[in-house]
Amino acid sequence: MTRTTLITGASKGLGRTLASFLAAQGDELILTARGGAALEKTAADLQRTGANVRALPGDVADPDHRKALVAAAAEKGGLDLLINNASTLGPSPLPDLIDLPAAEIRRILEVNLVAPLELVRIALPVLKSSGGLVINLSSDAALGGYEGWGGYGASKAGLDLVSLTLANELRPVGVAVVSVDPGDMNTEMHQAAYPDEDISDRPEPEATLPFWAWLFGQDPADVSGRRFQAQSEQWLVSS
Repeated sequence: MTRTTLITGASKGLGRTLASFLAAQGDELILTARGGAALEKTAADLQRTGANVRALPGDVADPDHRKALVAAAAEKGGLDLLINNASTLGPSPLPDLIDLPAAEIRRILEVNLVAPLELVRIALPVLKSSGGLVINLSSDAALGGYEGWGGYGASKAGLDLVSLTLANELRPVGVAVVSVDPGDMNTEMHQAAYPDEDISDRPEPEATLPFWAWLFGQDPADVSGRRFQAQSEQWLVSS
């Protein structure tokens, strides 16, 4: 049976890598990102391979856009995978947390924490109909307390707790939720965190594919509530 997958932040980096991987598995994809031109290019590249892709540019912090994404999934009759990958880093270079303006903190939390939760909330009917799996992209910044990463890290720590709570609450209705720290990668966001450094030695997003191939082969009920590290020797984070 064909799987329907919604990926946010899908135009570049890990989001594009996941879209390419899942398109090759035969998934029907709904892709979104803020950068319309880059998203349309990603969609066109995948469509040339025969993939079934619908691109809906927009900001996941916009409630109307979230509704449009879920409506697109409802048109397909359900949602098997919701991958909350879209994130914002905040100002670059990264300021100390004490110097991060309140408006920037609110924006980071709106995109990285509130939007994923709201997408799950409004997508719940279509997730339930498919026995869907929600994957929330976390970070080691959620645990590290790294200088400069306070706003972003706080949003991801909150997302980890949201993921675990939703997993517990939604288990009775057959919806699974996990969080995944993909590890350091050579992406535009990571470069923005270190604007004066050469990060070309970081792994490409494709380095995470062995983990994703494993995760997508699991029974969602068996992994729900877990936190994973996609580039570690042991993928499952001990509780």
